[in-house]
Amino acid sequence: MALIRKRRLTEQQERRMQAQQERRQHDLDDSQQLEGLVVAHYGRQLEVQALSVPEQQIPPVVNDGEPEPFWRPVVEGEVWRCHTRTNLELLVTGDRVRWQADSNTGLGVINAMHPRSSLLTRPDRYHKVKPVAANVSLIVIVFAPLPVPSPLLIDRYLVACEQAGIKPLLVLHKSDLLKENDELYQLLDEYQALGYETLITSKTHGLDNLKARLANQTVVFVGQSGVGKSSLINILAPNALQKTNIISENSALGQHTTTTTKLIPLPEGGALIDSPGIREFGVWHLDVDAIRSGFVEMQDYYGTCKFRNCLHRQEPGCALLAASQRGEILERRLKSLNRLEAEVRDNEG
Repeated sequence: MALIRKRRLTEQQERRMQAQQERRQHDLDDSQQLEGLVVAHYGRQLEVQALSVPEQQIPPVVNDGEPEPFWRPVVEGEVWRCHTRTNLELLVTGDRVRWQADSNTGLGVINAMHPRSSLLTRPDRYHKVKPVAANVSLIVIVFAPLPVPSPLLIDRYLVACEQAGIKPLLVLHKSDLLKENDELYQLLDEYQALGYETLITSKTHGLDNLKARLANQTVVFVGQSGVGKSSLINILAPNALQKTNIISENSALGQHTTTTTKLIPLPEGGALIDSPGIREFGVWHLDVDAIRSGFVEMQDYYGTCKFRNCLHRQEPGCALLAASQRGEILERRLKSLNRLEAEVRDNEG
C-alpha cells in the first residue's frame, strides 16, 4: 500500500474540475445538502455517515386506510448507502462529502467532495495506482518478531509517508515474544535515532500509550500480514469485530484477514481506517528524487559526491559511502536506498 500525492493535473483540467464542483454545489438546494463522511466502499456504492441533518424533515401524510409508506429520517451519526454523481473523482473511505438523502427510498446520492489533506493508495494487479483511503493523519507501521520483519519494507513505508507528508509511528508489537537484548530493540532504536516516533506493545503492554497517541487522529495500520494489526484493532476498537488468523506454519507468512476498506471510530476520539493487507509495498510510481527524499538522514550528503551522476554504490568520491564507513549513516539504510532506486530505474527502463 502506498501513500502518494494526487495525480498531477494540468492547470486547465484543475480549473475545469473546480468549476464543475462549484456549479454543482451552486445549483443544488443548500437546505437539502448534508455533510457526510465516507466510512466504507462497496464497489459502485459507498456508506456515508451523516454529519448534519436537513433543516426540515416532513414525513409523508398517510390517509385513513392507506398502508404506512416507507420513510427514513436523517439522523446524525447514522450510515446511509449512497451512489455518486457522474464526473465526481473516485471517492474512498475517509472522504468528506456533500450529499442528499432520499427518505422515501432510504438511499442517498453524493454530489461533491471536499478537498483532501492526504490520499492513501496501493498498486492494483495491473500496476496502476488505486486510491484506498483519504484524509489520513497518522500511519502506524507495525512489525513483530514473527513473521520475521523486513527493514526494507519498513523503509518503503517511510519513503511513502515522507512523500505524502503524513507522520509515521513505528510500533514493535508482540513484545512478549522478544528475548532480552533482541536485535529488534536495536532496529527500533535505529529508527528512533533518525527522529521517527516509536512504541513497543503487546496484548498486555504499552496499549495505553498507543491509545493516547491515536486519540483524535485518522490513522491507518500497515505492515506485513501476521504482525497483529487486526488483533491490535480489536483491542483499540472492540466494536470493530476484526477477524484474526494464525500465521501459516508452512510458510511463516501471515494470512490476509481484511477484505473491505472501512472507517472505525476510536473510543478516545478520531478514527481508524482498516484496509486490506498486503505483502509487497511498491514504490515504482515514485522517481529517484522522491526515493531519496524519504531517507531523511542522507539529505545533507546529496550533491556532495565527486560525480554528479553518482549511484552511491561503489563510485570513488561518493559522499554517502564515505559517511557509511564513518558510521554517520547506516549501511543497511544505504543498501535500502540503492535497492529502491534500482527498482525505480528498472521500471523507467
